[in-house]
Formats: sequence, C-alpha cells, structure tokens
Amino acid sequence: VQLQAFGGGLVQAGGSLRLSCAASGRTLSRYTMAWFRQAPGKEREFVGAASWSGGSAYYSDSVKGRFTISRDNAKNTVYLQMNSLKPEDTAVYYCAAGTVYGSMQFDYWGHGTLVTVSS
Repeated sequence: VQLQAFGGGLVQAGGSLRLSCAASGRTLSRYTMAWFRQAPGKEREFVGAASWSGGSAYYSDSVKGRFTISRDNAKNTVYLQMNSLKPEDTAVYYCAAGTVYGSMQFDYWGHGTLVTVSS
C-alpha cells in the first residue's frame, strides 16, 4: 500500500484544515487508519486512529474534541478534520495503515504534509 498525505498549509490559530490520505496499490477498506505528527525537534506523536469501517475512533488527549478522522473507503481515502487549531499543532502530519485496531503497530506509512499554525 502506498499512502500519500496532502492538504497541509498555513492557517491561523482558531482556524480549520482538512488533511487527506490517499492510498494506492491496495484497498484501505480492511485497514485501521491512523494519523501521527512530528513537530520540529520532537518525537513522532500519535494523533488518532479509526477502525476499518470508520465506526470507531480514538484520539490523543491533545486533539480530542478538535480533530476528527473520517474515511471514504470507496475513494480509498482517509481524512483528518482539524478544528480550533493551535500553534502547538504545527507539525508534519503522517498517515499510516495497520491491521489491528487499537494496536500501535502500523505496516504502511505515507509521506507527510506540513501544517503550520500561526498565532
């Protein structure tokens, strides 16, 4: 599976942005999909994950209530809707695919997309 995240950009604090993760090579419909991020000088951080159906999702405390993962399996695409953005959300965002919901093991990773939140 090849994954490509896109949709990043510059946004003001309090604004919204939607990231997309498009897959090729294999259908995403049976994969748990997750988003991670890595801020400059920091380790990669888990953001959230959604089950293969999109019916279940869980998020890190830092984004809970502000970020939402959704997916369109027909389009082989997963989304990360980010609302009420804060400067500390600035990071490169990555999508990942895994086979076990609730596990932190992911088999496929995409190239990241940069999100910059200005104060």
